[in-house]
Amino acid sequence: MFPWVLLEFLLFCFATNYGVEASHEVYTSLQSLSAVNVKQVYRTGFHFHLEKNWINDPNGPLYYKGFYHLFYQYNPEGAVWRNIVWGHSVSKDLINWKKLEPAIFPSKTFDKYGCWSGSATVLPGNKPIILYTGVVDENITEVQNYAVPADYSDPYLRKWIKPDNNPLIVADESMNTTAFRDPTTAWLGQDGRWKILVGGRRKHRGIVFLYRSRDFMNWVKAKHPLHSCANTGNWECPDFFPVSLHGTNGLDTSSLMEENKIKHVLKVSLDETRYDYYTLGTYFPQKDRYIPDKNMVDGLRGLRYDYGDFYASKSFFDPIKKRRIMWAWANESDTVCDDLRKGWAGIQTIPRTILIDPNGRQLLQWPVEELETLRREKVELREKKLKKGEHVEVKGITAAQADVEVTFSFHCLDKAEKYDSSWDEHDAQKLCSQKGSTVQGGVGPFGLLTLASHDLKEYTPVFFRIFKANSKHVVLMCSDESSSSLEEGLYKPSFAGFVDVDLTDKKLSLRSLIDHSVVESFGAGGKTCITSRVYPTLAIYENAHLHAFTNGTATIIIEKLDAWSMKSSRIMLICMHSTTALKPSE
Repeated sequence: MFPWVLLEFLLFCFATNYGVEASHEVYTSLQSLSAVNVKQVYRTGFHFHLEKNWINDPNGPLYYKGFYHLFYQYNPEGAVWRNIVWGHSVSKDLINWKKLEPAIFPSKTFDKYGCWSGSATVLPGNKPIILYTGVVDENITEVQNYAVPADYSDPYLRKWIKPDNNPLIVADESMNTTAFRDPTTAWLGQDGRWKILVGGRRKHRGIVFLYRSRDFMNWVKAKHPLHSCANTGNWECPDFFPVSLHGTNGLDTSSLMEENKIKHVLKVSLDETRYDYYTLGTYFPQKDRYIPDKNMVDGLRGLRYDYGDFYASKSFFDPIKKRRIMWAWANESDTVCDDLRKGWAGIQTIPRTILIDPNGRQLLQWPVEELETLRREKVELREKKLKKGEHVEVKGITAAQADVEVTFSFHCLDKAEKYDSSWDEHDAQKLCSQKGSTVQGGVGPFGLLTLASHDLKEYTPVFFRIFKANSKHVVLMCSDESSSSLEEGLYKPSFAGFVDVDLTDKKLSLRSLIDHSVVESFGAGGKTCITSRVYPTLAIYENAHLHAFTNGTATIIIEKLDAWSMKSSRIMLICMHSTTALKPSE
């Protein structure tokens, strides 16, 4: 590193505030800056990451000839957002990955200034095609392009061609060309036409524009968008897919069953908040319109896939195991300077299956079953009582890299705190910041202290707290980062969501995936999920501990706790012309 570059880096770091980075914030002078020194402390063991440099949005996941394919936004030259290409990795099991050379990179007039997010569709005859957003000029004019494999016989799909009839879709004069991106997976309608959505906005109204085509090459914008919502800002990374009201299988994007057997999910990533929101509703294929269910809150105060550090999610249908699988980008919540020091930034969450809750009011998400192949040493707790202020350490596992499943029970709810009617029922995060893990309650707070130092100066608590409202009980789930690190100035929010759960059996379950710098938690079987990025200074490697605790006056019973040390997944590099790469049959 030349001295003047080092000086520029130090001055930049001194002047930069801590906080969450926007995915399209440009640091031109730092875009190709090498790391000062690479930190391994926060490297994840079983979450998808790369050895170095920046990654963000997952793109175009698909299954093809024996391999799961994951593409992602990637800067091959540095640890900040810039020089974006489509990174590409393949897997046999969604857990262990082989990194290939980038699939798509700026090379034509229609994507000279960027190859941004998009989706993949598998056309009849098992022919994958990618739709992605290209940026054509420095004014960030966005168009929609396509790419196809150079060799359909290659199961790795290592090389992609961008034909010269691109772009396929250009915004018309009525549209905002700088907010027109991220085409979805296509679905085939009963009218024989393919349909896709493209995210955008009109003034402050979020929109998903609908386009139709009979041949996948000539696209026409529908007169009306599929859906829109006022006062939500730009809609990024839309996703639209069906879910079955009966059974446990996922559905292909083009599935159109009887109306009483199916719901549709519309997910959008809101640029203003950096969170993913979704509604359940009815798709009317004759009119190509989507209407959320009456009980859905549409927009900023609606349901979220995950109430933590989780953005730009993308799903696909797995034809082998008949399931819908979804990933998301978990950004760093340290600073740009920290990213440069450690030499990398961004991970992907554990792939999750998606089903609809039997109550019909929300989705259920759960880590793919393949993750369990990484489990090794196991410890158990059974029927352990916890009284106010007590905690019990879970010993015998590597607490910095673990998978924990626990069921808590309680004899009664008489001691539940009264739910104050003045509290905002849509702002769980604010309530969690006021009612943290150390604030004594009635039934709770109770849960896990993850990534805890031996003296509890550092820990990330994941916990429940139960309140009593006029006619029901309200369950709050938190993943509070405020005590997660002794390092000053980090973004350390009290992430939280409410849990729509029946407490008739007086039980609550929690699963937490703990992986050095990420705690990914699933409450009540996946009804409420929270992902936290944390950076402990004491609770690292063998110095990390795990506890179950309660700070409520009601006795809590650890009915069942199973915890496993987790092996690390493998992420290998396959060169374009490698002769040592695994064959599809292996």
